Amino acid sequence: MALIECPSCKKRISNKAKECNSCGANLSGNTESLSLISNIKRSNQLMNQSLLCMSLFIAGVVVWFWDGEPAQGVRSYIAGGLFVLGFVGYLITRVRIVLHKRKKV
Repeated sequence: MALIECPSCKKRISNKAKECNSCGANLSGNTESLSLISNIKRSNQLMNQSLLCMSLFIAGVVVWFWDGEPAQGVRSYIAGGLFVLGFVGYLITRVRIVLHKRKKV
């Protein structure tokens, strides 16, 4: 008995198992299609995270210049936090997307 990776959830399971204990994926059929579906879902998750981070970045810029002049006080801290969080999150997510695309299915 050997341990293999579930094509759906990537957890280690027995190669004799008919379905995954974690996600319930049926392993008796075509596992290539399960692997492809899992890959597409992960790509969509990463793209959604990228969009969310870009939205935070844009929100930071909008809050900073809301009244036509640079923010002051608490508003500047909120805007700066949104700006930095969005920018750093976007960079990290883009790196994760590139690494995901390089990974073989």
